[in-house]
Amino acid sequence: MEAWRWVVWVLVAGLVAVLGNVLWVVLVRRWYRLRTPLPQALKAKCADGWELTVHARRAPVRRFEEPVLLCHGLAANRYTFDFEPPYSVAHYLAEAGFDCFSVEWRGTGHSRIPPRGRRYTDFSIDDHVFQDAPALLELALKETGAKRAFWLGHSLGGLVGYAMAQGPEGAKLAGLMALGSPVHFKSEPFLRMLISMGVRAAWPARFRQEWMSASLAPFLGYVTLPLSDLIVNPQHIPPRIQRQVYANMMSSMSRKVLLQFQDWIEHDAFRSFDRTQDWRAGIARLELPILVMGGSADRLATSENLKSQFDLITAKDRALHVFGKDRGDAQDYGHGDLMFGSGAPTEVYPVIREWLLAHATPWTSEASP
Repeated sequence: MEAWRWVVWVLVAGLVAVLGNVLWVVLVRRWYRLRTPLPQALKAKCADGWELTVHARRAPVRRFEEPVLLCHGLAANRYTFDFEPPYSVAHYLAEAGFDCFSVEWRGTGHSRIPPRGRRYTDFSIDDHVFQDAPALLELALKETGAKRAFWLGHSLGGLVGYAMAQGPEGAKLAGLMALGSPVHFKSEPFLRMLISMGVRAAWPARFRQEWMSASLAPFLGYVTLPLSDLIVNPQHIPPRIQRQVYANMMSSMSRKVLLQFQDWIEHDAFRSFDRTQDWRAGIARLELPILVMGGSADRLATSENLKSQFDLITAKDRALHVFGKDRGDAQDYGHGDLMFGSGAPTEVYPVIREWLLAHATPWTSEASP
């Protein structure tokens, strides 16, 4: 009988701990919520029935025909680009005259609910390429009446853009901007160990690291989390922004997506889940304007990686920008610093804007749908 009492007490203590953590996360997210007007939430239905939520931030005064598609990376969501000014690419480009559409890939944020008969973790990067990306593009073109759109992707978002541009939808892109997107993957023991741990932690379906991120968010700026320098340079991001990012922007990771990354890292590949399509080789066939960007201190998309990526591109209109002190910037940029670094709004955002201005089509009211 005494043993049963201990079991009951352990179960009760576990339940209290879980409920306490849930309450803590809710309070943290409430305290560090973004205080900016919400974008318009739109729905884009994919060919396989999955419904995505796309967040549209319209230009106060529209100046250009092409919309800008803002595509987040792994373990993130639409807050990557649509954050709180001045750390918000969506706000910045909207003020410049562009309609912006920030996607949340399937399984992320408001796009979590799968169609009937599907699990919300049953997808790979291929689904982002062949299902999500075309649906996002079609929605943005329909909403704006434009014939083509610009693609700006961070990390995985840039890789999805590279892969999608090689398909039939590529002709509908006016230009591609890849920000901190590695197309080469070094099979280093440390990186292989990390991805292997991630795959195990994601069993049987996904890795729920967003709860841990939100739980620890209030302490950032006072302490530095282990391995955080892989994602950001903590010294380059204001403490409150760090806390807001970790409280709002982190998302869970599908096990199939992590397995695909594991394949890329172990074999230095950038290819489809079934290994039949080599997307890295396909980059040489792209003819649209391409802007490759990254940070000099980025440990995931290193400056050497970016230069090798740039060498793959044969398009006549191509450009490379590696942000860092060698270029005259105030800081050497890491992976997440490209959006949230203290200098990003004055050093990174203007390069994106100027490239868009040089490639965009002026919009007139006569061109409206």
